[in-house]
Amino acid sequence: MELCRLTIHEAHELLMQGEITSVELTSAVFDRIEEVEDRVGAYITLVKDRAMTDAADAVEMIRHGNGGPLTGIPLAIKDVLCTEGIRTTCGSKILENFTPGYSSSIVKRLKGAHAVIIGKTNMDEFAMGSSTEHSAFMPTRNPWDLSRIPGGSSGGSAAAVAADECIGAIGTDTGGSIRQPACHCGVVGMKPTYGLVSRFGLVAFASSLDQIGPITKDVTDCAMLMNAICGYDPNDSTSVPREVPDYTKALEPGLESLVIGIPKEYFAEGLDEDVAQAVYAAIKVIEDLGATRKPVSLSHTEYAVAVYYLIAPAEASSNLARYDGVRYGFRDKGADALIQMYRDTRSKGFGPEVQRRIIIGTYALSAGYYDAYYGKASQVRTLIMQDFNQVFETCDVLLAPVAPTPAFKLGEKLDDPLAMYLSDIFTLPSSLAGIAGVSVPCGLSKDGLPIGLQVLSKPFDEEKLLKVAYNFEQATNFHTQRPNL
Repeated sequence: MELCRLTIHEAHELLMQGEITSVELTSAVFDRIEEVEDRVGAYITLVKDRAMTDAADAVEMIRHGNGGPLTGIPLAIKDVLCTEGIRTTCGSKILENFTPGYSSSIVKRLKGAHAVIIGKTNMDEFAMGSSTEHSAFMPTRNPWDLSRIPGGSSGGSAAAVAADECIGAIGTDTGGSIRQPACHCGVVGMKPTYGLVSRFGLVAFASSLDQIGPITKDVTDCAMLMNAICGYDPNDSTSVPREVPDYTKALEPGLESLVIGIPKEYFAEGLDEDVAQAVYAAIKVIEDLGATRKPVSLSHTEYAVAVYYLIAPAEASSNLARYDGVRYGFRDKGADALIQMYRDTRSKGFGPEVQRRIIIGTYALSAGYYDAYYGKASQVRTLIMQDFNQVFETCDVLLAPVAPTPAFKLGEKLDDPLAMYLSDIFTLPSSLAGIAGVSVPCGLSKDGLPIGLQVLSKPFDEEKLLKVAYNFEQATNFHTQRPNL
């Protein structure tokens, strides 16, 4: 038995039965990292000594009967979440040597559950990207085909899970950055409803869009991590004070009386044939499990890309203004004057994609253009939200593709930002609306690349979303397929 290949729930059961220890499990994960990491590039920072100490502590806890669902489980954290005593780079040169003095609320929750944090995963710089090629340190490669992208911006987390370089991982999703890499890497990735998971200690990209969620090997693991990370946090003003259920109890068989909406705008021209066939086949499976299919329309979907790439860069230009070389992070020391130091620090510290979005966002917020760009985009965002609200009056969930194509080649879209942006066309609308979504593996392309089914639910209806994903997963074997590294 290769311990690194275990799911969270499989590992938990073996740990509780005393058949394995957390030290053995964590050692197996680090052995796997040593074996494949030079080819995948999933991690920016590894903390083996700290992880092995935490694993040893978990052994003692379990021995004394104090183990919980995540006790002793090796997890990876996207490098956009602050970790006390462990550097947090956001994939950027400007924070290359930054070590926070505190941990994010989510990291604290995981540590409180006695999970073992093994390292920080690679990402597009400040979460701005769809391929994890915009990291200042290296690109991450897709474990299914090392010549292809893993998706982004949580590509490091998704690749680490797919390559068995961790047992589970945490990512963030601003416009699809959990679901799209999960889709391309053949794993499960969930974006919870905005406000369900605390953003305290998350380095901000676009504050009205950023959300934290799990990336796992199956839906059961996803529910287990959701139990750990969800809940009200007074440190986050956008955190919603509501009771959090036990999401694992939603994983029950049967989808009778469920109505699944199929939005026509997500099956339009430009959808890859392999993706369309896999998603339609997945819809048929869910129908066969008892659900009723209903065609629906989300009429403002075509505006989502334009709206997102005004709102998100505008918020980024505001959030990233704090990186000025004065207080923390990289500073260019060759400047003779303050303004020059600001300019040189940002020019050398930020990569080209981040600079592009700052420029777009600053322009959209500038005097004389705010109403025409940011203001108008915010109004259309409301229309997109209303589309979803109306559809969910007649449907329980929506089913759609996650990405229009399977994973593309490294470098294929680097010189064409618009083509890169369009790869998120099916995840951006739900991010703008703040609703929940999950990607679950539903097939392979002719080239053997994973394809994901996207399930969307109304706000705070994650239980229904997980139930649909779980039933589909149990009726198929796509989640058991692993890349051959």
